Amino acid sequence: MDAFASEFAWIVWLVLILLFVTMEMVTLDLTFLMIAAGSVGGLASALIWAPWWLQLIIAAVVSMALLFGIRPPLLRVLRRGGDPARTNVDALLGMDGRVVSTVGTSGGQVRLANGETWTSRLSPGLDRQVVEPGERVLVTAIDGATAVVIPAERKPS
Repeated sequence: MDAFASEFAWIVWLVLILLFVTMEMVTLDLTFLMIAAGSVGGLASALIWAPWWLQLIIAAVVSMALLFGIRPPLLRVLRRGGDPARTNVDALLGMDGRVVSTVGTSGGQVRLANGETWTSRLSPGLDRQVVEPGERVLVTAIDGATAVVIPAERKPS
């Protein structure tokens, strides 16, 4: 059995490498890529006829070294060049708009600066109970499909 495991271990390592690379393509987190590289170490040791237990140790050590030594700085470098543009809900926070139908604590509608019309309600804890059509508001939060707004400060003339 031991001779059989040592003789055909390279096939197992190839299958594992393909499996880990495929999993990496789905997750894109560099974890499975590091484990696949550790499996390459196991494959290399299998090709020089190392016993199966030594192959496992080599694969584990290489994988751990890559996971804890190379992966963190590599992720920092990759994420450093991220897109600074805010998108989705983040892009709506702080956006101004105009009230379309009276906005109160229970509801209303606003047209935001990007042209979208949203169901909205006033932020709790305000002195005002309603904001009339035509007044400016600022989005402070998004609650599901509702924009939570506050009246915008009027600029002195």
